[in-house]
Amino acid sequence: CGFLYSHIYDGVQPNALSLFICGAALSVVSQIGDLIASVIKRRFGIKDYGKLFLAHGGVLDRFDSVLFVTLVIEIILGFMK
Repeated sequence: CGFLYSHIYDGVQPNALSLFICGAALSVVSQIGDLIASVIKRRFGIKDYGKLFLAHGGVLDRFDSVLFVTLVIEIILGFMK
């Protein structure tokens, strides 16, 4: 996905190594985001963030790691401009 995005987005010409490092870092950030959301839920005694997706913890549980990854991608792209 990063390789395809680099060809669509103007001004970004990463090589394979930088895409690998970015992908690995975003994988770690994704896990950290999920763990932080779990800590917040435990601290406030919340089992699920919603009832829309039964047995899956709600909508925010599907996207909690994506929120952290999006923030880091914006920071990375800000440095690349």
